[in-house]
Amino acid sequence: MTTTTHPHGNTQLLHAGAPLAEATGAVILLHGRGASAEDILGLAAPLHLPGIAYVAPQAEGHRWYPDTFMAPRQNNEPWLSSALQRVGEIVDAFHEQGLPYERIAIGGFSQGACLTSEFVATHPQRYAGVLIFTGGLIGPSGSDLHHPGSLAGTPVFLANGSRDPHIPWTRTQETADALRAMGAEVNLQEYPGRGHTITADEIDHAKALLEKSFLQQQF
Repeated sequence: MTTTTHPHGNTQLLHAGAPLAEATGAVILLHGRGASAEDILGLAAPLHLPGIAYVAPQAEGHRWYPDTFMAPRQNNEPWLSSALQRVGEIVDAFHEQGLPYERIAIGGFSQGACLTSEFVATHPQRYAGVLIFTGGLIGPSGSDLHHPGSLAGTPVFLANGSRDPHIPWTRTQETADALRAMGAEVNLQEYPGRGHTITADEIDHAKALLEKSFLQQQF
């Protein structure tokens, strides 16, 4: 049941792709502010791979945290901690049913991309992949974005527009540096003049990453 300390607890989880009990891999997709799980789950079709389950949790109130991702952290609590906990619960559920972490990918757009960045940095493992569509690590300007632990070669696709109105390009670059320092293999892409959206080229990059992780590795 949703509580004041875990507002995102047990919110709706939508599913597409392979049946959860039969999936050989999973992709967790996190929506942006004001959007929905149904919106972001629309990526399951262009990112479809055989045997892979795609799930998208719904944020309480259609936002993972109330303030901007570069606000003081206390401004976004308890929602931010609850959001990270919710993602962790989904990852753990897949892991407990027999999927190794390297068969679980996490991705999101905008606020969901920031949550994706923060989750993998604070819960380091070798994941199947990380898809950060216009996002970055969470914290005010000048924050120490270093995190301990290793991502052990996790492939990361990290993209942003050069002048995105919500996610500064400088934070995207800082995020790439921080994740590389944790051992991730980061493909950083800048899109001059691109609006606050996901382009076909970004989807192509993401699909290639998932294909390599899920289809070219033995399970």
